[in-house]
Amino acid sequence: MLLTRKKVRIETERLTLRPPVHADFREWAWLRESSADYLIPWEPSWAHDHLSRKNFTNRVYWAQRSINNGSAVPLFMVNRAKDEIVGAITLDNIRRGPAQSGTLGYWTGEKYARNGFMREAIEAIAHYAFTQMDLSRLEAACLPENAASRGLLEKSGFKYEGVAQSYLQINGRWRTHVLYACLRNDRRGRTTAGQV
Repeated sequence: MLLTRKKVRIETERLTLRPPVHADFREWAWLRESSADYLIPWEPSWAHDHLSRKNFTNRVYWAQRSINNGSAVPLFMVNRAKDEIVGAITLDNIRRGPAQSGTLGYWTGEKYARNGFMREAIEAIAHYAFTQMDLSRLEAACLPENAASRGLLEKSGFKYEGVAQSYLQINGRWRTHVLYACLRNDRRGRTTAGQV
């Protein structure tokens, strides 16, 4: 049986959001490694081989399988002006049927933080999820003390919904998270970001 490869490419004012490819390995590994102190406090513990080529190869294959089967949309954020990866955003845990929802996760390299790239990416993937994938609800969670991420979600049209105790293991410990959601029919969830 031949599987067709689904293509996902979203263009925003400054970014191209596209799946990772094998040629991205060195740039991705450098960005993750150089931003480790910035990222580790907010992320699940990195495996011992997190920055290895083999791990990255598996990530590329997982991304394409996930897009093809509709379970996730993992995308790298590429700044077109400099043709460089600035971070990544993933619409994961896509649930169809009565739920029509998905969970958003994201990260950016430290040197690209607070430049508006992530807000641009979140608004674009929300638009894509609502208009191209027919999802009704996007969810996101972050640590309560992560003021930057909370502010980003709120500015991107997500609403605070509550607290989840021991929600995820972050940096090796079970951590409580605050929960946010954006709804397709919510005025603040709509964007004008385009896709190609």
